[in-house]
Amino acid sequence: MTEDQKNQQKNDKQRGDIARREFVAVSVAAGLAATAVSAEAAGLEVVETNVEIKTPDGTCDAAYIHPKTGTHAGVLLWPDAFGLRPWTREMGKRLAAEGYSVLVPNPFYRVSKAPFTDASNFNFQNQDDMAKLRPLMASVNADGAAEKDAVAYIAFLDAQKEVNKSKKIGTQGYCMGGPLIMKTAATVPNRVGAAASFHGGGLVNDTPNSPHLLAPKIKARMYFGIATSDDMTRPDDKNKLREALAAAKVQAEIEVYPGTQHGWCMKDMPKQANGMPIYNQADAEKAWGKLLALYKAALA
Repeated sequence: MTEDQKNQQKNDKQRGDIARREFVAVSVAAGLAATAVSAEAAGLEVVETNVEIKTPDGTCDAAYIHPKTGTHAGVLLWPDAFGLRPWTREMGKRLAAEGYSVLVPNPFYRVSKAPFTDASNFNFQNQDDMAKLRPLMASVNADGAAEKDAVAYIAFLDAQKEVNKSKKIGTQGYCMGGPLIMKTAATVPNRVGAAASFHGGGLVNDTPNSPHLLAPKIKARMYFGIATSDDMTRPDDKNKLREALAAAKVQAEIEVYPGTQHGWCMKDMPKQANGMPIYNQADAEKAWGKLLALYKAALA
């Protein structure tokens, strides 16, 4: 091979190396661009409407939030003791953007319209503040109240054009909403396909009406995320719950979130007495991921 041929071969190799590097760079850039577009497109445009729902006990004010187009599985979101408010509406909008038609009711409509209190300024050590919550919670926890509401709320969802009635309904509850998802799943078992409780309170008690005893009536797939603070107070509850669900052959996952406080999923929760936050973003996101996985698997 002549010297000129060697130089030509060397130049061709350099050009080839440059071309390959440029191709890789373009490919990576295109991949990143596609990822960005995909991430942007993942959140659907949603519509939020204030609605009223007739129940046997009155008229419930609620937020109904759904993707702008198409039909989707319906979801009933039971709030905590602070009820329907900006944060629970935000949760409903985030879920709707994932492709669900979501109803967030005011569970205390028997007492008054929402909202009731600013959760971030609430003091659990203040008896006057606590006194405001007791009649609200009692109104939905009265015998048969939540069951009647569940029937009305699911009937509302099934009547909406944005709800795909060939898919099962999902329901999720926070704090006091934990027992309410169990009552919902037990009351309308043929419609509810998935139910999730996060830092649910009172899931197990010593009365004949304990929510965990509803397990034989439930057909939904279930998930329970338990706060460490709740588990420390009542460590046997999770075992009784697990045993009841297993005996009824209900598919369920139960897990304790290490280091969490009751209410960790709610961004507007007040601080603890020691000044530390109750809300835990990392574990709240983990819980959200568990919820989406449950709905994806069970709401077919």
